[in-house]
Amino acid sequence: MTIPIKILLDTDPGGDDSFAFLWLQSLAKQGYAEIVAVTSADGNVQAHHTFAGSCKLLQLGGFGGVEVGRGVIGGSAQQAVADAGGIHGADGMGNLSHTLPAPAQDYETARASDDLLIEKLKAAPGEIVLVAIGPLTNLAAAERKSPGVLNLAKQIVIMGGAFFHQGNVISEAEFNIAYDAEAAKLVFGCCQNLIVMPVDVTHQLVFTPALAQQISAVQPDSPISQFVVALCNFMVGTALSFREMNGQHGFLVHDAATLAYLFYPETLLFRRMQVEIETQGEWTRGKTVFDRRSGIKTTANAWVALEVDAVNLLAMLVEDLKLLVAS
Repeated sequence: MTIPIKILLDTDPGGDDSFAFLWLQSLAKQGYAEIVAVTSADGNVQAHHTFAGSCKLLQLGGFGGVEVGRGVIGGSAQQAVADAGGIHGADGMGNLSHTLPAPAQDYETARASDDLLIEKLKAAPGEIVLVAIGPLTNLAAAERKSPGVLNLAKQIVIMGGAFFHQGNVISEAEFNIAYDAEAAKLVFGCCQNLIVMPVDVTHQLVFTPALAQQISAVQPDSPISQFVVALCNFMVGTALSFREMNGQHGFLVHDAATLAYLFYPETLLFRRMQVEIETQGEWTRGKTVFDRRSGIKTTANAWVALEVDAVNLLAMLVEDLKLLVAS
């Protein structure tokens, strides 16, 4: 029998976060994943928006009973990286959140994300995979409050960083790392159980309106179908306007790579690295770096994905979202 992977999702929805979020719910409905909790993060948009978006996506997918944590405030308040509302919409969800079910949880009374992380990881040491697809502010706050707690996770799967590829928020840095570089430095400095999905692979994950239509065709009147199509159309428009796609008619589902690693591992190839986070550079703040020189390295902390079978990964995403629509 398949034993579901216990997953705690740390997220800042986010257009690509939303697609990963729905994919996780499909995998949970199929019995392959157990969603332990969701911790919303300040990032793509402000924390109260990402909390509401997380709650609404859980309601949409049929998992409204999963607890959502309220994001720890941090990140760009300390530096020059703004949120990504211009790309993802003012609500982080293509300005479509009003079309989704009302949230069943309240931001003002929700537990803080770092407290929820600490509780869940301590209750099941070595059992929970922490999937972090936003800035690492919540993870760092949990580690500061309870030193050693992040190493209680079975693995920490992170979407973030840029190694051989250019950055996407500044020339050398990727958004999730650069938004709270100090948090990233803390997490990478204290953990050895990291799996990293950088833009080196995620820039190949181009989701198109044609793929959205394949999902919608299963049941066009489904609220999930309608949301997928509308959000895809919005994200394609902003991706093109921000010159992100080199003219391709699509947008990047960066965060999907984290779930591909867990459930379709044949789609990715990795290199073992000692990853460090630059926090002092005037032009390179938030850059992920590693020592490429030949020599003994006994302190490697991460497996980093550097090659991806994008066609197969996107096909798996589409087929699983079809199942969610049909459920």
